[in-house]
Amino acid sequence: MKKIILTLMSALIIAGLAVQASDLIIESKTQSYNEKENKLKFEGDVNVSVDDLRVVGDSADVSMDENQKLDTATFYDKPYAYEIKKNKKREVKANILKMSLITKVVKAQGDTQSIVFDGKTPIVVINADEQEYDTKTGLMTATGAVTIKYKDLDTFSDKAKVRTDKNGDLKDIELIGNAKINQQSNESYADRFLYNASTKVLVAVGNTTSNALMEDGSKLVLKSNRQEYAQDKNIFNASGNVRVWYQDYYAVGPKLTLYPNKEGKPNEAYFTGRSSITQGVRTIYADKIMMTMNPKNFHADGNTRTVIKNIGSGDNSENENGGIGLGL
Repeated sequence: MKKIILTLMSALIIAGLAVQASDLIIESKTQSYNEKENKLKFEGDVNVSVDDLRVVGDSADVSMDENQKLDTATFYDKPYAYEIKKNKKREVKANILKMSLITKVVKAQGDTQSIVFDGKTPIVVINADEQEYDTKTGLMTATGAVTIKYKDLDTFSDKAKVRTDKNGDLKDIELIGNAKINQQSNESYADRFLYNASTKVLVAVGNTTSNALMEDGSKLVLKSNRQEYAQDKNIFNASGNVRVWYQDYYAVGPKLTLYPNKEGKPNEAYFTGRSSITQGVRTIYADKIMMTMNPKNFHADGNTRTVIKNIGSGDNSENENGGIGLGL
């Protein structure tokens, strides 16, 4: 989980395509004006520039408002948009690209892909049905089969939001709907993920599940209503119907605090509130339970109670009830 946080924080700083109050220059083989539609039309090798933004495509049109001011520029037939600032390059590909010259919103529609480069190296790749960037608020919204890839990190969701400040620095990231984060052999699921750059906290809410592959090849599975990772403190918390499976351990409780080992693998799990841990036919109930994965062990404290199932021999010849007795 820690590595996922660090990767998200460094990789998903996505400043959108800047459309500011400046000159719009459009070059093409032919240009025409349709009075009925109140549109300027451009065909053949269309090349558009606005500040640092460049858009290249086969055809485009620019609609005009009732005062004959430019309104929205629309590019068709898989246009390509890119922006270069210093050593950073951002590019967007889509079936259709729309730029509002009034609201300063850029919208890509149909098989959209955004890539951020550092030099010639891709930093992050975002694919979605649609992507929209509001240059005034610094909000990028991707919808429809959203995937985000960075090296060995992959995220999946129905929708994603990335907010940046005026300098392009990350404020927060939100994955919404059927969200999933994969990294190597580890994976996390939730209805919603939210990472806040200022607090450095990742929160997963709704049907949350985290799976971690341990060094010995066994899997630790954690399910709860809410999961939270605090990067600065390197502490993982879960709350609400917390359940943990590890080898032959099954633990349940209202709250869990989990500490990783030096390799970042979950190792010490502390349950608070009335909790239980089951191993085979034995279940221990306590106010607090500490479970360790390496070495594999547990300790229960506070009003402990042990229940062992099916300890009778099943032979009724000695005891008509089939249980343990004193022979009386």
